Amino acid sequence: MTPLNQEFIEKLRFNEKGLIPTIAQDWLDGAVLMVAWANKDSLKKTIETGEVHYWSRSREQLWHKGETSGHIQLLKDIRFDCDSDALILSIEQIGSTACHKGSRSCFFNDVKENPHKDKSTFLPPLADSCSELFETIKERSINPKPKSYTNSLLEGGDNKILKKIGEESAEFVMACKDNDPKSISNEASDLIFHLQVALKYHNVEWRDVLEVLRKRRPSE
Repeated sequence: MTPLNQEFIEKLRFNEKGLIPTIAQDWLDGAVLMVAWANKDSLKKTIETGEVHYWSRSREQLWHKGETSGHIQLLKDIRFDCDSDALILSIEQIGSTACHKGSRSCFFNDVKENPHKDKSTFLPPLADSCSELFETIKERSINPKPKSYTNSLLEGGDNKILKKIGEESAEFVMACKDNDPKSISNEASDLIFHLQVALKYHNVEWRDVLEVLRKRRPSE
């Protein structure tokens, strides 16, 4: 990562206590992991070390995220909003746990769920659709469901999975040839699903694919 220029800090609009709300977002799938506060010193420390530092309002001191737990956050990028009074830190979460309660994300409460529900299990954070789809496929592989199409593919192995990928590829090609936008999007969705099943069958993570795509992203 190219070292960030600290000059932007002077453009930010901090509140009367010198703080600015700061969102930590997964650098690959876009999941919102947590929100905290930063000040000028914590931002400078974050940029200097490459590891995220916040300002702890309860302790009134710099907070090196993960210093005790080992679940540090590696800085990938920083963005601020149109009013310059809020930040998003694009980060790589080491240990995959951002929340002190043991969840990947602090935003595991759903307003629709029963407030008396057992909180020992956490709702996964909202991420991009493909990442969420892959997590569903992984869940099916761990906890098979009767008559599950995903499970039937995984049980059929390469012979069944790769045959379907071939069929879906051909259907996608034909949809493109017919120049039918609706069919193209439908066939593309089917193809991505079957590709992900193949990835899971061969124990390749979707995040591995996202990392390759990220590396291929043109530098700004």
